[in-house]
Amino acid sequence: MYRPRTVAVVALAAVALSLAGCSSIKKSGPSSANPPGGSSTASAGGSTTPAVSGTVTVFAAASLTGTFKTLAKQFEAAHPGVSVKLNFGASSTLAQQIDQGAPADVFASASPKNMQQVIDAGGASASTNFVKNILEIAVPPSNPGHITALADLAKSGIKIALCQPQVPCGVVAARVFSNAKITVKPVTLEQDVKSTLTKVELNEVDAGMVYVTDVRAAGSKVKGIPIPANLNASTEYPIAALRKAGNSAGAQAFVAYVLSPAGQAVLTAAGFEQP
Repeated sequence: MYRPRTVAVVALAAVALSLAGCSSIKKSGPSSANPPGGSSTASAGGSTTPAVSGTVTVFAAASLTGTFKTLAKQFEAAHPGVSVKLNFGASSTLAQQIDQGAPADVFASASPKNMQQVIDAGGASASTNFVKNILEIAVPPSNPGHITALADLAKSGIKIALCQPQVPCGVVAARVFSNAKITVKPVTLEQDVKSTLTKVELNEVDAGMVYVTDVRAAGSKVKGIPIPANLNASTEYPIAALRKAGNSAGAQAFVAYVLSPAGQAVLTAAGFEQP
């Protein structure tokens, strides 16, 4: 007489267990291996690094024009979908623009002094010197001033183009003239080294003081007159990811690329030296 009640109890227990199992399945969340909203990529060692995307804005010294255009293309090829926006100019001018709030992710200067200016203003935490450059005399291919040595730049009637005194190429030129103990009176002071080189290419001056890399980049448009090592002067180029970078991950990645063997190979081929 008690058998039907026993069966009913057993049946109810089975239903309860079934519902408990369904409840357990519904409470399972998404896998921890795929966190929602994640935008980082895992490295081989298990750590994560921010994915590079968007636009990377780079402020760079005018003397880096050719090499950084090449590096930008290579960087974009290595990071599909990423674009590099380049802004070239005198390092002193670029540093001032950054200090005044111009939007930039990376600063590559032709002078440690101008980089330090940005660091002191809180624009960057630190920088790394990545190349060095020295000066060379550039003259038109026909060499109308018959310049064969540094001392010829001090001769009367010679038309010389120099960078403005606050610009790195102007600062280095002043050191060269001091080393040689000569006084040079330029007919024009240009805003950056590329503008100085252009004066020579257009045959508007007899000579210009530019970097070795600029003479090489100009090819047959100018002729280079080397400066003796004991009289020449150099400048180091620091690079930094800026603290207020709108694209911090992109800034860090671009700086790393410039410092990489691939980046250094481009710079060395252009005539830059190791710092």
